[in-house]
Amino acid sequence: MKKLMILGAGIYQVPLIKKAKEMGLQTLVVSVPGEYPGFQYADRVFLLDTRDCEGIYQAARKEQIDGICTSGTDVAVVTIGYVCEKMGLPGIPREAARIVTDKALMKEAFQKKQVRAARYHKVFSAKEAEEAAQEIGFPVIVKRVDSSGSRGILKVSKREDVESAFREAVSGSRVPYVLVEEVLGGREIGVDGFVQDGKLVFLAPHEKFVYQGEKITVPMGHGFPLQEDAKTLEEISRQMQLAVEAAGMDQCPVNADVFVRDQKAWIVEIGGRTGATCIPELIGIHYGFDFYEKMIRNALGEPVSFEEREHTPCMAKLLVSPRGGKITDIDHEGIRKIREEGVEVQLDYPVGHSVSAMENGTDRIGHVIARTKREEELDEVIQRVEKCIEIDHRTLEELWGK
Repeated sequence: MKKLMILGAGIYQVPLIKKAKEMGLQTLVVSVPGEYPGFQYADRVFLLDTRDCEGIYQAARKEQIDGICTSGTDVAVVTIGYVCEKMGLPGIPREAARIVTDKALMKEAFQKKQVRAARYHKVFSAKEAEEAAQEIGFPVIVKRVDSSGSRGILKVSKREDVESAFREAVSGSRVPYVLVEEVLGGREIGVDGFVQDGKLVFLAPHEKFVYQGEKITVPMGHGFPLQEDAKTLEEISRQMQLAVEAAGMDQCPVNADVFVRDQKAWIVEIGGRTGATCIPELIGIHYGFDFYEKMIRNALGEPVSFEEREHTPCMAKLLVSPRGGKITDIDHEGIRKIREEGVEVQLDYPVGHSVSAMENGTDRIGHVIARTKREEELDEVIQRVEKCIEIDHRTLEELWGK
């Protein structure tokens, strides 16, 4: 039986673990200790930090794994590159993994390859951050360089708020610097794909739905297909390929945040893993193949192709709460009726479980996936689902003031 090491045991790794088991593989799941849902599906668990390159390499070498991968998280990508290089396994190159998980290195690589991206400054102090913001012009983005899930990314509109934003961004980082970036205009979209032999062999641009807070912008969901003209789609493809080459990416899925305006595209950042918030599930519905299976076969060194069999419109959004609390009731009968309409409703937690207020992409209660091309139709279904979930004896619908 082949062994697949999967880094992470969170909600976004669960489908990957399940698919690997379905394919008859032995799943070796790596994560720090905690209440992570992926543990219950693992054949074996290794309690290690997914950023511990050497520790995970030693475990992988001892087990003689056949492949290593992850989904939905950036923090494990460097370790994947390290292990793949040391063991001769297929996957993202070690240097490319380092570049795509440090947004400052990524920006420098983009500049060298002339990838269209936001203006930026790399800063080591609040004073430098203020000077950079003044030079770029408000509003600006103050961004932690080594996190995912929109953590440590803040929009700042006033000079007096720059210092606190810098301190918040750098406080959760493993390096002493952050980025100050211009705020791009236009429409934000997502782009996923796959790289083989240094070329994008599959590209999946899609609509992106975001939660816009006072200081944060968090991805809330996605929709396929992307509604754009042919010239814009061609430009997205060109800039994505430049970004892939700039970072030196190969043999891996890619995920990018992109802005489009006036038939031009700006690459905000690119990652060496698939996106979260239901992107692999939506790719499966829209294109007619299992994206998790493709990632696994690539990690095992098996041939992977991307024949598109259908183009079914589909959309997904997360279920989240505006405040923390405890789930006090779930109307399972109401949820069942919604599912009977062909809607996928996933709830992450049972009654009695605590939930967090929406601050980043992991602060979710579940998700809803519908086969539709109308966001309004998806939102109507979500509102019905929100009526079925109570937090501290108030429905999600009531908490959001709908």
